[in-house]
Amino acid sequence: MSRIANSPVALPDKVEVTLNADQITVKGPLGTLTQPLADGVSVEKDGNKLLFKMLKPEAHAMSGTLRALVANMVKGVTQGFERKLTLVGVGFRAQLAGDALNLSLGFSHPVIHKLPAGVKAEMPQPTEIIIKGIDKQKVGLCAANIRAYRPPEPYKGKGVRYAEERVILKETKKK
Repeated sequence: MSRIANSPVALPDKVEVTLNADQITVKGPLGTLTQPLADGVSVEKDGNKLLFKMLKPEAHAMSGTLRALVANMVKGVTQGFERKLTLVGVGFRAQLAGDALNLSLGFSHPVIHKLPAGVKAEMPQPTEIIIKGIDKQKVGLCAANIRAYRPPEPYKGKGVRYAEERVILKETKKK
């Protein structure tokens, strides 16, 4: 049984938290995030800590989930999140055009991926994409959608992969 909801979320000095009856708002130097509160879970602010308690036994799992979501919100508005993607393959490259990525992934046409609001992309090299933002879910979803255009194939390893991802290559068929 998980006890993640028992540990409080520490609030840095620059973070402001507003609790309403149905949502929690976290404001920091990088931006503002809101999260609806779950039924059966109470959130209390005690100095520079947030405490999560379940009001009924059925809400045990939701109290830990809500605590993890709020902890990610606090980290997002103070430090932000980033995911790194690498393009592996001959001729695979990307270009940043405003709020859209123009990807050349070996298809007969370029793939244009529009970045969602609150997510930015940086490109130190044409084969590297860094997705940044304050919302962990949006950053991860955007990176997963870009990777889904051409996931790494198992024989040569060509495709879009996460920087820390290790692709296990299959052995080719022998004559």
